[in-house]
Amino acid sequence: MEIAVGYLFAWAVGKARRVAGRADQEADRTLDAAMDRLHDLVSRKLDGDRALERLAGEAELGQEEPGARTRQRVQLALEDAAEEDPGFAEALDQAVKQLQTLERAAATASAGDGGQAVGGNVHIQASDNSAAAWTMGNVTLGNPPPPGPHQG
Repeated sequence: MEIAVGYLFAWAVGKARRVAGRADQEADRTLDAAMDRLHDLVSRKLDGDRALERLAGEAELGQEEPGARTRQRVQLALEDAAEEDPGFAEALDQAVKQLQTLERAAATASAGDGGQAVGGNVHIQASDNSAAAWTMGNVTLGNPPPPGPHQG
């Protein structure tokens, strides 16, 4: 439910920016449409709910995040609605999953010459007297030989 609240607030922030004329003209229409669907689903279910109205009001005021109490109240309202209506719960879950998938697909990574670009998680691990790194120069494992006359 917390993720849904975050998306609802992002929708409201985007709407406030469009109304103010600051929206990016190249915004991803697919993502916008999915956020509109989530908002429509929730606003139909929570029509007239003061917490949802407060969430929209905070977004219109230009807040970066909803207040903690507002977030909690909207989350509780969504949880109550989902408990009472399994169809709504399923639709909400699908809407959030669709948004998460679209966000992952829209995320891009880029790097310059010699750089590495990653669009997801990276896990690098070494064990048993080994070495691990994204990029590694010459590495000698174990005990090095004693220095010779040319090594000083």
